[in-house]
Amino acid sequence: MHAARSLGTDNGISKVTLTDIADAVGMHKSAMLRYYETREEIFLRLTADAWQEWSAALCHELHMLRQPQTGEVAATIARTLASRGFFCDLLAQTPLHLERNVSLGTLREYKLIALAEVDRLATAIRSVSPSLNEQDAADIIATATSLAGTFWHVATPGPEVAGLYRSDPRLAHAVVEIEPRVTRILIALLDGMTNAAARRN
Repeated sequence: MHAARSLGTDNGISKVTLTDIADAVGMHKSAMLRYYETREEIFLRLTADAWQEWSAALCHELHMLRQPQTGEVAATIARTLASRGFFCDLLAQTPLHLERNVSLGTLREYKLIALAEVDRLATAIRSVSPSLNEQDAADIIATATSLAGTFWHVATPGPEVAGLYRSDPRLAHAVVEIEPRVTRILIALLDGMTNAAARRN
């Protein structure tokens, strides 16, 4: 697991094979298959760990906010995601690849962990934005994690592509900074939900 995390962080998850992981720990690929069914299982288990780590960190930071405003809540969510590049990569890879090449038992185990953390985060968000209901909070988490996963890939192109973007001012829009963009979108979402909640009440 440690080797997979290191390789995924350094090279990007999509480029890491089971053979790469096995070589990193001095094990033959066939021997590793006794412990893990696929490379996707390894990274899906790392995704579950990353959900738990991010959830704990975000809950703590939200709890530390004093009289939180919409901007502070949005910025806190965005900052804690943007600072976890490996998690952002996992978030993008999970629905596309990681969930599609594991057993149903492994998938069920992962989903239960992730959903438990979503519930935990929803409670934390509602504690600082009490006008929001449970669905609102869940939608904020879904939006933030989906955007972070997508924008991370846009923001980390290969060296040649990054050089192209920097060399042509017309391509400046292709250079994405994750944290400020996610923050702006979450502020708009939170403001809209808060206004809608006020109308409901």
